[in-house]
Amino acid sequence: QVQLVESGGGLVQYGESLRLSCAASGSIFSINAMGWYRQAPGKQRELVAISSGGSENYADSVKDRFTISRDNAKKTAYLQMNSLKAEDTAVYYCYALLRPLSNLGSLVTYWGQGTQVTVSS
Repeated sequence: QVQLVESGGGLVQYGESLRLSCAASGSIFSINAMGWYRQAPGKQRELVAISSGGSENYADSVKDRFTISRDNAKKTAYLQMNSLKAEDTAVYYCYALLRPLSNLGSLVTYWGQGTQVTVSS
């Protein structure tokens, strides 16, 4: 079994910072990519940031404010969020594309349970 466990969400004021963490655990052979998506009320889930193959990609709305990083030894991804705005309010979901030990021939997508980020103006 593979699990992604997120932490670090909460309520902050406009302009403040938060750091999200996502730890992958279980029977994992390798991780190809880890990232973050978010879903605001009434909106579709959207990509925030993703780290894959040593490169990072960001949604235009978070460029220069958010930074994704990974600790491969700990199988953990982080999302440093600075200069938060009200429009960043959403449930943030961790994402991983990985090769589980139970199915070495396939890349499988896993999701975390989500963590709420609320930015008050």
